[in-house]
Amino acid sequence: MRAKLFRVLVFLGTAGVVAAAWWTGTLRAQADLMEQGRRQLELLAPDLQSAMEKYETLPFVLGFQPDLIQALAHTDDAPTIARLNQSLQTIQQQAKVGAIYMMDRTGLTLGASNWDQPLGFVGKNFSYRPYFNEALHGRAGLFYGIGTSTSEAGYFIAQPVYRNGTAGGPVAGVVVAKISLADFEQTWRSSEHAIALADRHGVIFLSNQPQWRYRSLQPLSAATTQELAHTQQYMGQTVAPLPAHPGQFAARPVGRLGWQLMLFPSQARVARAGLQWALAAVLLLSCAAASWWALHQRRRRLEERKESRQALQQAARELDSRIVERTQQLRETNHDLENKYARLKAAEQMLRSTQNELVQAGKLAMLGQMAAGVTHELNQPLAAIRAFADNARTFLQRGQPAQAEANLGHIGDASARMGAIISQLKGFARKDEAICAVDMAKPVRASAFMMESEFRRHGVALAIDAGAEPDAVPLLVAGDPVRIEQVLINLLRNALDAVEESPERQVCITLARVDDHAEVRISDSGGGIPEQVAAHLFEPFYTTKPSGKGLGLGLAISSSIVQAMNGQLTAHNLPGGGAQFVLRLPLQLESTNASHPH
Repeated sequence: MRAKLFRVLVFLGTAGVVAAAWWTGTLRAQADLMEQGRRQLELLAPDLQSAMEKYETLPFVLGFQPDLIQALAHTDDAPTIARLNQSLQTIQQQAKVGAIYMMDRTGLTLGASNWDQPLGFVGKNFSYRPYFNEALHGRAGLFYGIGTSTSEAGYFIAQPVYRNGTAGGPVAGVVVAKISLADFEQTWRSSEHAIALADRHGVIFLSNQPQWRYRSLQPLSAATTQELAHTQQYMGQTVAPLPAHPGQFAARPVGRLGWQLMLFPSQARVARAGLQWALAAVLLLSCAAASWWALHQRRRRLEERKESRQALQQAARELDSRIVERTQQLRETNHDLENKYARLKAAEQMLRSTQNELVQAGKLAMLGQMAAGVTHELNQPLAAIRAFADNARTFLQRGQPAQAEANLGHIGDASARMGAIISQLKGFARKDEAICAVDMAKPVRASAFMMESEFRRHGVALAIDAGAEPDAVPLLVAGDPVRIEQVLINLLRNALDAVEESPERQVCITLARVDDHAEVRISDSGGGIPEQVAAHLFEPFYTTKPSGKGLGLGLAISSSIVQAMNGQLTAHNLPGGGAQFVLRLPLQLESTNASHPH
């Protein structure tokens, strides 16, 4: 019985602590959100106030315009009224307000900026509006309501138009500017809190909660209902109280009509805060319960330890015999591990050999891709040699040795050109060389030379900046020049494919020193690297080319080659369009070997 009572008391105490934590968290969250709401209103209210005050001088200035004064003096003159409509329409379009219109002393609209629209104001009488009576008595009239002609809500600013154009004289009419405040609702919708703008009667007419619009915070009195019906402020809307009061709110006055800008903190955030506090209390109580349980278990373990001491002594004897057995098993396991390690070393050696063969196969694949361009490049000097040889034979038959000698000189130049091309290809196709000091300008120029015919054949401009100054300090890196050329040729070929469909077909390769690295940048004017491709760019067998155009190994092999030389290969999109690949290799502080000639 006592145990049951203890459990009940523990449950009630726990529930009380959790409830108190929930209540405290809710109150604190409510207070914090109210303070945040007041700060947010400090930012929102000036914007709303500025938007309303921005156009208050517009009707006052229009009241002194000759077109308005003359129209009031000649209400039956059609050209004068037409000129008035045109002037108001032009000013409305330039000022970017909803509408501008002018009424005579009876409230009849003589001219309006929307005179040519089906719901235009011309001929309508607005004498029932409060802003008309205020302006008729020489004061500025301010009013917000739903338009009785267009059914569009707006903020109305009215000023008197004096008969003789002099302030303080007889009032001949009223000019009004209508401004839309609907944009503020769109801005408020980005807030997680409910925001509303209410008039002096507590009627909400702007809010980021559409269901609140034209609802009141409390029931309206009979006098207020009669006043709204007389001014037709919310024409076509039945103003009824909100079904449920939204709760506490922060408010700030706006404008000169007794408006209130209100922010209602999100009750969901309040509820979440209370729940978090309650969960924290549950967690603390759970930790306390776990600690008590651990102490309880510790006492039990001490008691059990005494009982198990004899069992441990028996287990120690059994353990001795098992140790002997386990020692034999460990010897056998060590022997197996040694055999597995030897097989692993052999597999690693085979992997390195396979990787080197894959790099060489990638080079040969590049040579195959460049075969058409190289054939075209060799055909030109061969054709020239044939033509110059025929010419030389003709000149010798004619007894003109000078001309024959000139043609033989041209044959020698063409042969040298073919030799340079063939030498470049032979050097590129050979097996990898030992690591040595490489002048980065040489592989840059060599790779550009080998791809030059491909670029010309596809009509792509190739710009090269490899530090051509004679007194420039060479950028020496420790690496394999043939493998560096292989990486650069693969990047140039990818750049050539990238600009194939571009209107501006240009590739640029530059070499520069950046800190203690030699950096080669290959930029193209193509469409760039799609976001979904960038994450897999250097993965093996990943390619965006059509079937038969590539296996997706070029960039993976290139990245492996660069990493083996302690370098880095990266890619990114350029701000102006296109992509750029960056090859970075660490510079040698002291050169020990010169780069081999290419």
